[in-house]
Amino acid sequence: MVPVITLDGPGGSGKGTVSRLVADAFGFHILDSGAIYRVLAYAALKNNVDFADENALCKLALSLNLSFRPAGEGVAAILDGEDISKEIRNETTGSNASRVAALPSVRTALLDRQRAFQQEPGLVGDGRDLGTVVFPDATLKIFLDASAEERARRRYLQQKENGNPQPLEEILAEIKIRDDRDRNRPVAPLKPADDAVVIDTTEMTIPEVVERILSLASDRGIGS
Repeated sequence: MVPVITLDGPGGSGKGTVSRLVADAFGFHILDSGAIYRVLAYAALKNNVDFADENALCKLALSLNLSFRPAGEGVAAILDGEDISKEIRNETTGSNASRVAALPSVRTALLDRQRAFQQEPGLVGDGRDLGTVVFPDATLKIFLDASAEERARRRYLQQKENGNPQPLEEILAEIKIRDDRDRNRPVAPLKPADDAVVIDTTEMTIPEVVERILSLASDRGIGS
């Protein structure tokens, strides 16, 4: 069985950077499942697709020409040959992604596409329901969390660095709204899998989080 490490958790908990570093450590493939929904939300806006039109969103989801490639400490999303990583990382796109991710038929349309990333020698995926829905038999399941205030601070600094700053208060409000939607949606709500290891990253550095996950992976025979 191809080993899979899932990193679930809310936005700003460190999943993206951590998953890339863990994948690099093992030479595994990487899946940014949250980016898939962000790309869909971005494409829907670009193509004037109504977010209330579930059928149109499903059709768009199945037609996305999407791939991922390593970029710095994260992963670049490539849509129709164009790197749209910056465009999909603002909070507006994130909020719209949360809306489309709450639609059952959209999630079903993207399920097999996500599972296709499980290839030799292994996969590290980050998202919100990888351990509970997409890869229920994953070798190691991690749930990363952090306070809403800390996650808003991280997002603010990230946007500032990218030259697209947004008031911290607005980011915090959007994160709280999105958290509530993600945690309480009827389909695949954001929650740790029963067998997941929960890691609170509020007071942790990225290297500390990575070291903890590599240790847990070693305990399960990954990379040996």
